[in-house]
Amino acid sequence: MISTKGRYAIRLMIDLAQQNSSKPVSLDSIAQRQNISKKYLESIVKMLVTAELVKGVSGKGGGYSLIRKPEEYTIYEILVVTEGTLSVVACLEDGAPKCDSESKCKTLPMWKDFNKMIFDFFKGRTVKDLM
Repeated sequence: MISTKGRYAIRLMIDLAQQNSSKPVSLDSIAQRQNISKKYLESIVKMLVTAELVKGVSGKGGGYSLIRKPEEYTIYEILVVTEGTLSVVACLEDGAPKCDSESKCKTLPMWKDFNKMIFDFFKGRTVKDLM
C-alpha cells in the first residue's frame, strides 16, 4: 500500500511543476492549494530535498522548486524516496539476503513478474504526465 507520504509527495511535486515559476514556491501556498498540513509537508519535502529531487531556499521569499524538468521525474523515484521499497515481497527487496528456498520456490516467478509490472508502471509515468 502506498502511504499518504508517497501520495502527498507526488502531489507536492506536481504542484511545484504547475507553478512554473522562477521563484521558489512557499510550503504555505502548497499546503493551502493541496489541503495538506504544512507540518506534514515539511517532513515530506525534507526527504525530497535530501534525495535531491527539489531544492529549498531559506529566508524571505524562500520556498521550494524542482531541480529538473517535470518530465525528468518518474513517479517511481518519488515513491522510492518516501516509501523505501516498492517490492511486493521481502525476498525481492534490494539487498535482501538470499533465500534458502529460492531454487525450489514455486511462487517466486509470479512475485518477480508482479514486481516488474509495478516498477514498469511507476517508472513509465512522470510528473509531467500527471499535470
